Amino acid sequence: MFVRVLIIIVIILVAIVIALTYFGNKMQKKQAESQAQLDAMAQTVSMLIIDKKRLKVKDSGLPAMVIDQVPKYLRRSKMPIVKAKIGPKVMNLVADEKVFELLPVKKEVKVVVSGIYITAIKGARGGIEKPEPKKGFFKRLFHK
Repeated sequence: MFVRVLIIIVIILVAIVIALTYFGNKMQKKQAESQAQLDAMAQTVSMLIIDKKRLKVKDSGLPAMVIDQVPKYLRRSKMPIVKAKIGPKVMNLVADEKVFELLPVKKEVKVVVSGIYITAIKGARGGIEKPEPKKGFFKRLFHK
């Protein structure tokens, strides 16, 4: 009796592992394709960063077509939105998480843009300042 239950549990676990590897490989291929598309459309652009905030997609000021393409489960989450002046035009762009932290406000910056997505930062007038890592409660407490 005990051996049968153990065999059934092992079979179920093996089936779960096989399913996870299959779907994981499928998602990995999808991500590689989308990364290749981003790299193909990448352009280096000089822009003046007006403002940067984390906003919900519907409050971001992005075009309606872009908002409709965002999956429903991500519509309530906050995204890093950058308001920038590119030439004479003011645009709202979505930034990569790593780039968002480095972008200086009220400065001219050269960035790599793919569509409305800022993927990398090349340089800024006056240099790029790395933000100081935030200290947790206990580090601040024991530092004193």
